Amino acid sequence: MYQKILIALDMSKMAEMVFNHGLSLATQEKNSQLLLLHILSGEEENSPLPVPPDLREMYPAAGNDLTLETWKEQWQAFETSGNEMLASYQKKAIEKEIRTDYKQIYGNPGSRICKIANEWQADVIVIGHRGRSGLEEFFLGSVSNYVLHHAHCSVLIVQSN
Repeated sequence: MYQKILIALDMSKMAEMVFNHGLSLATQEKNSQLLLLHILSGEEENSPLPVPPDLREMYPAAGNDLTLETWKEQWQAFETSGNEMLASYQKKAIEKEIRTDYKQIYGNPGSRICKIANEWQADVIVIGHRGRSGLEEFFLGSVSNYVLHHAHCSVLIVQSN
């Protein structure tokens, strides 16, 4: 049914649940393959936000920790954590004898997920939904909602508990 399964992951608590749903789909079909995808974005909950250089002047009580160098170090740690997460999930899938690759790229999560899924010719995208609703979703948007309405293929949205 699904040969090419793209699993869109972030570094939230529900990432493992999303991965497990995608892995379950892959184990049901011979010769299926996974693409684990993490989009590096300032929109992700755990990402370091850019710090304007004059912020230290506006908030001197914050100390000298708010520098561009500090932000670069935090961003590098964020990238490294993303790669480690993807490699860990890849290892679990390979142990189940499922061909698995991973990719970590920069950009807007919704549009990048759809673009990669289209280029890779995915049969299905597995993605999580954090449960934003109402005004929060209106102002902040929802990656899963964007993907659902713009993807060229089927989308499986995993709900948070």
